[in-house]
Amino acid sequence: MAPLLLRGDKITIPWRDKWSFDSFEDQGRFEAGKGTFLLNGKPFVVKAAELHYPRIPKPYWDQRIKLCKALGMNTVCLYVFWNSHEQQPGVYDFTGQNDLAEFCRLCQQNDMYVILRPGPYVCAEWEMGGLPWWLLKKKDVRLRESDPYFIERVALFEEAVAKQVKDLTIANGGPIIMVQVENEYGSYGADKGYVSQIRDIVRTHFGNDIALFQCDWASNFTLNGLDDLIWTMNFGTGANVDQQFAKLKELRPNSPLMCSEFWSGWFDKWGANHETRPAEDMIKGIDDMLSRGISFSLYMTHGGTNWGHWAGANSPGFAPDVTSYDYDAPISESGQTTPKYWKLRETMAKYMDGEKQAKVPALIKPISIPAFQFTEMAPLFDNLPAVKKDENIRTMEEYNQGFGSILYRTALPELKAGATLTVNDAHDYAQIFVDGKYIGKLDRRNGEKQLVLPACPKGAQLDILVEAMGRINFGRAIKDFKGITKNVELSMDINGYPFSCDLKNWEVYNIEDTYEFYQGMKFQPIQSLTDNLGQRIPGVYRAKFQVKKPSDTFLNFETWGKGLVYVNGYALGRIWEIGPQQTLYVPGCWLKKGENEIVVFDIVGPKEAKSEGLSEPLLDQLLIQKPLTHRNEGENLDLSGEKPAFTGSFKPGNGWQEVKFDKPVTGRYVCLEALNSQDGKDLACIAEMYFLDKNGDRLSREPWTVSYADSEDVSHVNRSADKTFDLQESTYWSTTEGSPYPHSIVIDLGATHTLSGFQCLPRMESEVPGSIKDFKIYVKPQNFKF
Repeated sequence: MAPLLLRGDKITIPWRDKWSFDSFEDQGRFEAGKGTFLLNGKPFVVKAAELHYPRIPKPYWDQRIKLCKALGMNTVCLYVFWNSHEQQPGVYDFTGQNDLAEFCRLCQQNDMYVILRPGPYVCAEWEMGGLPWWLLKKKDVRLRESDPYFIERVALFEEAVAKQVKDLTIANGGPIIMVQVENEYGSYGADKGYVSQIRDIVRTHFGNDIALFQCDWASNFTLNGLDDLIWTMNFGTGANVDQQFAKLKELRPNSPLMCSEFWSGWFDKWGANHETRPAEDMIKGIDDMLSRGISFSLYMTHGGTNWGHWAGANSPGFAPDVTSYDYDAPISESGQTTPKYWKLRETMAKYMDGEKQAKVPALIKPISIPAFQFTEMAPLFDNLPAVKKDENIRTMEEYNQGFGSILYRTALPELKAGATLTVNDAHDYAQIFVDGKYIGKLDRRNGEKQLVLPACPKGAQLDILVEAMGRINFGRAIKDFKGITKNVELSMDINGYPFSCDLKNWEVYNIEDTYEFYQGMKFQPIQSLTDNLGQRIPGVYRAKFQVKKPSDTFLNFETWGKGLVYVNGYALGRIWEIGPQQTLYVPGCWLKKGENEIVVFDIVGPKEAKSEGLSEPLLDQLLIQKPLTHRNEGENLDLSGEKPAFTGSFKPGNGWQEVKFDKPVTGRYVCLEALNSQDGKDLACIAEMYFLDKNGDRLSREPWTVSYADSEDVSHVNRSADKTFDLQESTYWSTTEGSPYPHSIVIDLGATHTLSGFQCLPRMESEVPGSIKDFKIYVKPQNFKF
């Protein structure tokens, strides 16, 4: 890989048209210098605050930017969410909440530069990583690859973005100093040709007088690093900074260093603990970087909210994100300063180069709203939209539906008790009804696909109500269709012979997530919250509540089931009784003095149809329906008589390590038995791991599940064994304190494979806590004994 070329005290980056940064206008220039960035020819350390304009109410943009400025930041880093701006092909929206140019101008008015990250993919725990759902209407589309249709749509979108903000680059007197090309592509694949195409599109529309960069992880940035782009690293709090930049400094010893995403906290998932990260780790990392002149962007400085249906989902498996994007950031979801904020501000005061930090702006004081009851309801099954008839199952996208729920209905043959219904696959939460009676649910998070049906007469009505949650936003699984994606099978025993068939002849009802759709239903006074079978009633619930003086509040939904909420027509987001989030943030700027309206579409139905406005959020109340651990009560792994496929030792220190087996071994279930640690303590931790196939390539981890783990720290944190293959190098499996070695985890690979080796990544901290020393690996075609 060719290094950057030095010219004097500056770096010029080779470009096919032989442009150089010297072509900048006198109005301003930003470039990569020798060991530092240069702003108008002078050394400049980027101190960026990541915040996202679509996640913040527009009336609050200025206040949030001022809060970042008061920390001592000099730049705002932001994503551009393609699917928010182009919700239908060719229809672009850069108004209101989507007014990208206005947000950039506000940054400049607050003496803040801007780093623009226009994707096309952004991740960000956002629906489909920012890619628009309608791309999936072309079922064979290849996302984030050199697919002609995908590239064509990317080029059109980037052109639309450039029309909004090209005149706001620093060369034109604006605040934008850098533009990113793609996003963390090394975590998706290795394809320099594709990344080059995206670079060329961005360069075409933004011109030569803007610095372009790409970001990735220290472990994979060389896979797609282009010679003519600035390279930056992404890593989290607590990481060993020297180790993270070591490879970059080796390849480009004179390049400026920047952590383009320094993760201040983490995001929350439904059914898991609320995520937090120690302030001390964040402060130490920033202090460490600034003391050495290393630039950074704090992701997130202020997270905000995944309004409406915009929250994404993580993978492998399916782990949908909650509505709040608080992220345990220094500025809370609702714009309050946290203890992290004040500690960070104190540290950054040391690096102001003689300037005073800006004054912290006034905060918005949250209010309480007295409890109120819902008075109207529109039962879902009495308010279905127009029916479509189809012989076969189709996905939401094939019906031109992007979000919401979908009901599939057909008639059953006569069944004896015990027939099995298999749904392949319900994306994402399906409820099964027979003649109106609730039979059970299929939750994609848990891999649930089958239910046993009761006896029923010929012609009984089968209803499968499927709610789509956020599309996967990370990894190869972002091509995430919604509804039922394959087929529905019925299996039974007939006179001692097994029989199965695909169900056909469906009636389909598209229940779109829009305020207008919900308002169009026929409402009636609430008489009861259960039907004549004693079941909670799915449907839309409506109420009015009074506000004396509008300000921010947090509406409480602890007594509700699962669904979506609108206040005064604004989409607040998703609710789900399992937690950990139990309240929704309501910005005061969206409330009215006097009467306000709330509409809740609950696909399960509430236990009590009431709410209240709290002055503080409830983000950490988890109602666990499934254990967070992977060890049943009384289970103990029995390895007696088992022969290890490999016995070895890891080296101490950070970074990926690889071992090759003495000979290939075939199996589906793999056990890693850790015998002891590098530091002699009880703790065992692994951040990521891979098994290698017979050709030495990494196996896909999409089908992996954890069969067993002897110890997992999940009491107040999320350090379960599945963190070893969650595609996130900053999360990790950890055993509980005081649990002695040996420690074991068993992985079901999802299918039988021939394995030739193993790769393992310990934790990122310089001390490498819980680093394993001696270990054994076992491989079997069938599961282990417990």
